[in-house]
Amino acid sequence: MPSVPRLVIAAPSSGSGKTTVATGLMAAFAARGLAVSPHKVGPDYIDPGYHMLASGRVGRNLDAYLCGPELVGPLFLHGARGCDIAVVEGVMGLYDGAAGEGELASTAHVAKLLRAPVVLVVDASSQSRSVAALVHGFASWDPQVRVGGVILNKVASDRHEELLREALDSAGVPVLGVLRRAAQVDTPSRHLGLVPVAERRAEAVDAVAAMGAQVSDGCDIEALLELARSAGALACAAWDAAEVLASSPPPPLPVPTPGAAPPDPRFRPEGPRPQTPDGLGGTRDGLGGTRDGLGDGQRRVRVAVAGGSAFTFSYAEQAELLTAAGAEVVAFDPLRDEQLPDGTAGLVIGGGFPEVYAAELSANEPLRKAVAALAQSGAPVAAECAGLLYLCRELDGLPMCGVLDASARMSERLTLGYRDAVAVGDSSLAVAGTRMRAHEFHRTVVEPGSGAAPAWGVRSPRRRVEGFVQQGVHASYLHTHWAARPGVARRFVERCRTS
Repeated sequence: MPSVPRLVIAAPSSGSGKTTVATGLMAAFAARGLAVSPHKVGPDYIDPGYHMLASGRVGRNLDAYLCGPELVGPLFLHGARGCDIAVVEGVMGLYDGAAGEGELASTAHVAKLLRAPVVLVVDASSQSRSVAALVHGFASWDPQVRVGGVILNKVASDRHEELLREALDSAGVPVLGVLRRAAQVDTPSRHLGLVPVAERRAEAVDAVAAMGAQVSDGCDIEALLELARSAGALACAAWDAAEVLASSPPPPLPVPTPGAAPPDPRFRPEGPRPQTPDGLGGTRDGLGGTRDGLGDGQRRVRVAVAGGSAFTFSYAEQAELLTAAGAEVVAFDPLRDEQLPDGTAGLVIGGGFPEVYAAELSANEPLRKAVAALAQSGAPVAAECAGLLYLCRELDGLPMCGVLDASARMSERLTLGYRDAVAVGDSSLAVAGTRMRAHEFHRTVVEPGSGAAPAWGVRSPRRRVEGFVQQGVHASYLHTHWAARPGVARRFVERCRTS
């Protein structure tokens, strides 16, 4: 049974310093020559960028809502292949999970699934003796969650530290680190959280170095390593894109054609859940193909994926699934590139901040026209959130690609939360009735919110339809994790071959 030393970095609440400690710890371990596997609980795309700077490896998300609890272990082991240690940054407070779903998708839930010890980061700036009651409560709330130590953050002075340590002596939880207030490790934020690494590379490198130095100086690194080694073995196998595709064949084509009548928007029952990779093997995919997603005589199709500063949100497993399904994944930057990569047969435009770069995106008229032409040709285009805005007719009054007859604008209202969604009709991603768990996170509005053929019927927290399906385009505000439905990638690539 695989056993990778690991720690889960948690806190009583958001704003306590989890990102500083987790990122700094990754940098500190990496500085010792350890291969560090970085992970983030929940759907957040931004923190993993800082994790990658600290560790030198792709940051990966562990989301028990989006992917299901059964995939947390396999996805963790996939990311941790060949690593000496893993650091998992939690989300919100230790016991905060999906609204109305109990512990589901909380940091505590993921820690239990990973059999990993928890290090609790406490903002001690406005307390002394009370810290013992706080730590005792979190350590004793769930006996299956093992809080192995505490790191005190924003400690004001030597005397303050002395009072905190004295109080915690009675709590039975060791102090593994003390961090003083340090403005140098602050990272700038805006309307959706931290500014992504891609937008402030030099400053981000400096911030991560400062985090690593602060954690190295203020924490007992040897004690943290020893705690990480106490994690229990996992009884699952590592996730593998080719293997899960072999067990999750796509629904049959064809997909919708131009002018087709919109499907009945009634929601349909959930289909069978995808299998986990345990026990799967072999080099054939069960459909006449091979592990590389190519049938006899087939060549890879080119799928262009938007990147750069405007489109920074993606899960690494999406590109891995596309590659395993037979795609050649090529990144391009809509802020700089005036044409799509040569031979593009399909397009993926994920999340990000097009509203911040609306003027630059609008000014790149050649690329906007190329995207519109590709969509008009019937090629598959998968767009989520920022991608949806880019495909609209306009964003904050500036021309965009005009693929969708819709207008987008910034809003004061934050839309945030998990969503339970069902495909309303057939598309280049899924057949009607396919159920997906998703996450929504934006401060923009698209009008209208759905087309004649909506992308999804959202079942919770309130029933509605949203998004657009037309020809090969699937555009929606909802962020999805394709590891939960690997057949989506194969269906998309097959549409690339046939469009």
